Amino acid sequence: MSSSSLPKEGNRGKMKMEGIEGDATVGGAGRYILNPTRINSEDIIFCVDVDAESLVEMKTAGVTRLDSIKQAILLFVNSKLSINPDHRFAFATLSKTVSWLRKEFSSDVESTIAAVRALSATTVSTGQADLTNLFRLAAHEAKKSRAQNRILRVVRIYFFSSSNQLLSLILIYCRSSIRPHHQWPVNQKLFTLDVMYLHDKPGPDNCPQAVYDALVDALEHVSEYEGYIHESGHGLPRTLFRFMSMLLSHPQQRCPQDDCDIPKPLMKKSAESANGEDNNVHVSTSR
Repeated sequence: MSSSSLPKEGNRGKMKMEGIEGDATVGGAGRYILNPTRINSEDIIFCVDVDAESLVEMKTAGVTRLDSIKQAILLFVNSKLSINPDHRFAFATLSKTVSWLRKEFSSDVESTIAAVRALSATTVSTGQADLTNLFRLAAHEAKKSRAQNRILRVVRIYFFSSSNQLLSLILIYCRSSIRPHHQWPVNQKLFTLDVMYLHDKPGPDNCPQAVYDALVDALEHVSEYEGYIHESGHGLPRTLFRFMSMLLSHPQQRCPQDDCDIPKPLMKKSAESANGEDNNVHVSTSR
């Protein structure tokens, strides 16, 4: 299923830019100056769905969704640390509810590799997924991160190296017919939630569109900054890697996802372009 067939539910609003001022009349010219601002380092929680559907094979023979998720996490962590070595990571799993896999936040790559290797899935479906405890866990960690001036992302740069931190949560969800649910106050937005949704194509026994809509609702309900959601029903590992690379963007620097049009896969030029009738590069809107 392409992303275009799973549209986001409405506009998720503008990114907050508090404390930033501009001057459009400097020297009488139409210039705009963006004053410097400090960007927090991130504490990032990866929460991986370990339901039996995470063992579904991708289109690469012998590679399951969980195998590709492990690779994607390692690529993400190494890339994130190359941008700012002050980012830290912790890991949790989601079955019927959430459990810690590695609670301590760390920037150590070897620790991340050990945690990723420890990821394993159940062989039977665990039924409905309750995200309430996941959000409660993230909120608790976000308060501790704020005490250190960090931000939390649940999944989450700038080259300011400091003790300021933000908490982020990245949820990787794999169930095609089970909508997640939660009970969370609408006024508690202490962390940023990103979602990567891997699913089967729609059929009589599943409802990935309804699951996707529920994930969008949860993201909008809890995210402090602009949260992103991506989905793929193609079963291609490279699609997962591409979307995970888009989650590298720092929550405090993001534009609304509806305005984000990268990366742009380039299509072959049409016959008209080859004949000089069209000088524009055509960009595919499918994902």
